[in-house]
Amino acid sequence: MRARSELLSGKSQGPTKAKGARGKAAVVTRLPPAERRAKILDRATDFFAEYGLTAQTRALAASCGVAQRLLYRYFPSKSQLLDEVYQEAIVAPFKAVWMIQLKDRSRPLDQRLIDFYQNYFSTVLTRKWLRLFLYASLAEARMAPDYNAAIVHQLMETIVVETAHAQGIELPRDQRLIHELGWALHGAVSHFAIRRHVYGASREVFPDAIVALHVRQFVTGFSAMAAEARAVEADAVSRRRS
Repeated sequence: MRARSELLSGKSQGPTKAKGARGKAAVVTRLPPAERRAKILDRATDFFAEYGLTAQTRALAASCGVAQRLLYRYFPSKSQLLDEVYQEAIVAPFKAVWMIQLKDRSRPLDQRLIDFYQNYFSTVLTRKWLRLFLYASLAEARMAPDYNAAIVHQLMETIVVETAHAQGIELPRDQRLIHELGWALHGAVSHFAIRRHVYGASREVFPDAIVALHVRQFVTGFSAMAAEARAVEADAVSRRRS
């Protein structure tokens, strides 16, 4: 812990001398501010994933091996720190190219969906990501709803539209119903990740095979789900008119 503190909390940059175990001068390298800040942010994502977003910054500073005042030098408030944790650990893993690949109609639909969700499962739905996301939901922080609004809703609209196009199926006009159709697949894959990484279950199966299973189930049942969604929409319109 002391060595880590020396690395993270030194005031000056460049090497300095310190006494080693045998009394000899040892060189301790001072981290540049940008690198030290990045290391603190990286440690913060691990820390909040383990202990929740309500954990105190004093404990975080101790975990980083720095004084709390140094932590606030780089992140003036806890809310600012959490905002950066959100951007770095929640949003950043999602790759924009995935949306482009999902819309590539030169490839079969089921292969596009399988490739995406296998990548999403291994890259985004990790233990750390899921714990942060679930802690954010329990703490009523804006991370979960902001992520859904910025990424997941667009993702589900793309998946539903591409599936409807591939099967020549009419969709309801209500965007909320389109999202619910998308949740049938996205929710299944996400909950598989939760079972595996949070509950410690479903570890005896191969993730890629289970992801492919959920995709094919979604594609096979999509026509019936879309028809049901259109019926729900028509019933809602009828009730408003009566």
